[in-house]
Amino acid sequence: MHKDSFQPYFPTMEEATIGSILLSVLALSALEIVLGIDNVIFISIIAEKLPASQRDKARKTGLLLALGARIILLLGVKLILDLKDDLFSIGNFHFSGRDLILLGGGVFLIYKTGKEIWEKISTSAHELKIGAIKESYAQVIIQIVIIDIVFSFDSILTAVGLTKNVGIMIAAVIVAMAVMWFFSKTISDFVAKYPGIKMLALFFLVAIGVLLIGEGFRLHVEKAYVYFAMVFSLAVELLNIQARKAAAKKALQGD
Repeated sequence: MHKDSFQPYFPTMEEATIGSILLSVLALSALEIVLGIDNVIFISIIAEKLPASQRDKARKTGLLLALGARIILLLGVKLILDLKDDLFSIGNFHFSGRDLILLGGGVFLIYKTGKEIWEKISTSAHELKIGAIKESYAQVIIQIVIIDIVFSFDSILTAVGLTKNVGIMIAAVIVAMAVMWFFSKTISDFVAKYPGIKMLALFFLVAIGVLLIGEGFRLHVEKAYVYFAMVFSLAVELLNIQARKAAAKKALQGD
């Protein structure tokens, strides 16, 4: 959709029925939830750098900041679309403000998750335990804000492609964030409990970072492929967890 043809608006009751509005909000909310999974996972992992007493506060603050970022971007959606204009080119590659934001976000995400993966595979369990708390609350929140802006930017561009109704987009974002707020602690606890799940989540974030860099170079790859691979790998890991539990139970019964 070209930016000149996009005119965001808030409809009157004469322009849309309650049923059609609710259906649009629900459909867009479901999409926003899917697109927000990577954001929730990143927040959950980065919050582990804090003392246990601050982690829940950091997760909730991160989600509130993500909600605020999305609403602000929606209210300035025309300015966001202006960021799609080319600023400069290098060889056959052209770069706009949007491209630079996605490139920067992708590099940042790969750096942070890659660093986390390296720590997991190169540090002993004892060292991990005593060195788990490495960053201040302010440092964690700053990192959450950076990734919130990048993910929000990507999310809003997707929403713009589906509707011109700013009211519906804002309502959908609020509904999606409410759902993620409710499940964020459960997701965080689950990821932290199982090392295999956490490593899988980290590689998922690396893949999202690669996709963001690709988008920055205007090489589009459907996120559905990454999500499918993630769901498949998660299913395999859950089966492995159940198999290990069953083996442990048999071993105890044998003793």
